[in-house]
Amino acid sequence: MEKRDMKVTASEGVHARPATSLVQVAGKYESDINLEYNGKSVNMKSIMGVMSLGIPSGSEITFSAEGSDEKEAVEAIAQKAKEEGLGE
Repeated sequence: MEKRDMKVTASEGVHARPATSLVQVAGKYESDINLEYNGKSVNMKSIMGVMSLGIPSGSEITFSAEGSDEKEAVEAIAQKAKEEGLGE
């Protein structure tokens, strides 16, 4: 299993546009990919799941993946999150 922690620094938190971008990236990989926040974990390939977390600015989140391409998946998602200005 591959994991990456990130602090959300975007003033709007994780809102629809960047969430959609992250879901699109996650959908390119075979691995099971999850987003964890505040004790809850959702499938990152589901926009409804990601949006249901209501992640505000200042939150600590974790991307995790398990499968044949887990390392590449987590790297790509973390990179996309940075490109979208979500966090560091």
